[in-house]
Amino acid sequence: MNSASAAKHATMSIENNNMTTVATIDRSRLPLHIAVIMDGNGRWATSRGYDRSAGHVEGVNTVRRITEAASELGIGYLTLYTFSTENWNRPQAEVDALMTLIVTAIERETPDLIKNNVRLTAIGDLSRLPEFSRRRLCRCIDDTAHCTGLTLVLALSYSARWEIVEAAKKIAAAAADGSISAGDIDENLFAASLSTAGIPDPDLLIRTGGDFRVSNFLLYQIAYTELIITPTYWPDYSKNEFRANIVEYQHRQRRFGLTEEQVETSG
Repeated sequence: MNSASAAKHATMSIENNNMTTVATIDRSRLPLHIAVIMDGNGRWATSRGYDRSAGHVEGVNTVRRITEAASELGIGYLTLYTFSTENWNRPQAEVDALMTLIVTAIERETPDLIKNNVRLTAIGDLSRLPEFSRRRLCRCIDDTAHCTGLTLVLALSYSARWEIVEAAKKIAAAAADGSISAGDIDENLFAASLSTAGIPDPDLLIRTGGDFRVSNFLLYQIAYTELIITPTYWPDYSKNEFRANIVEYQHRQRRFGLTEEQVETSG
């Protein structure tokens, strides 16, 4: 087999694998909300002898293809852990490069988001973003506000502990001014006070890069979320692996505190 034939054969094999994975997804049992901890950009770059910033640049390409994959499947919400509050402690040069990369990528991708009916929103302490980043981010959010397909949620300057404390402050202030009483405080009120208010809890959380931790991400919301950890670094994470993770999720039994027998009987 010559090189051209080998390349064609390899391409056909990849396409067949992709089609097989798509065909095995049960469209009636899709997760409504998928959250992703996009880990491994820096390790991907350093393992290849590149500067860490090269990993972040390549990671943007992965964001594009996974957003496309989620939109194509009809996923309702995709939340990406883009920049944590702890990330502010990284070297200033890396933080500055990340801020510029994030807003530049968002602006560049906004026309395609609109074309694909994807609505952009963000959660986190956005007040900490540089003014130029916050202004450009808000413009892109406004530009996609009319879209009704996938909702792409960027967790920026976000940490779950910060979010929970802020929710507690809101509730305490409402109680102090008499708007609510102690008896009014329940899970629904607390959830409505979080930055994810109006967004369903994630059904599936995927973490790339192989680390077995949730890194201060959506701690309140993932109480019953299915977790999948893949060793693949984020820049190498493909549409096919994303689909395979959804298939794995669909093979699990979600019990929400019930026994296996109770779930099978109720189902």
